Amino acid sequence: MMPLTMADNGKLVKIQKITGTDEIKQHMATLGFVVGEEVTIVNKNGGNLIVNVKDSRIALDKSLANRILI
Repeated sequence: MMPLTMADNGKLVKIQKITGTDEIKQHMATLGFVVGEEVTIVNKNGGNLIVNVKDSRIALDKSLANRILI
């Protein structure tokens, strides 16, 4: 497993694990980031990401993106 920030642009990846407190995990689930969900990296900028998840485009800062393991 590796953090989402390590994936390449345009790559479709599957979420294996989400780390952090229960509050962070709940917030991520609300955004659509759940184990087994596929996400596509749209753009990377200094560790910050724009991703497609469940037909939505979401921006993640580096600290949140590092909590998503693929």
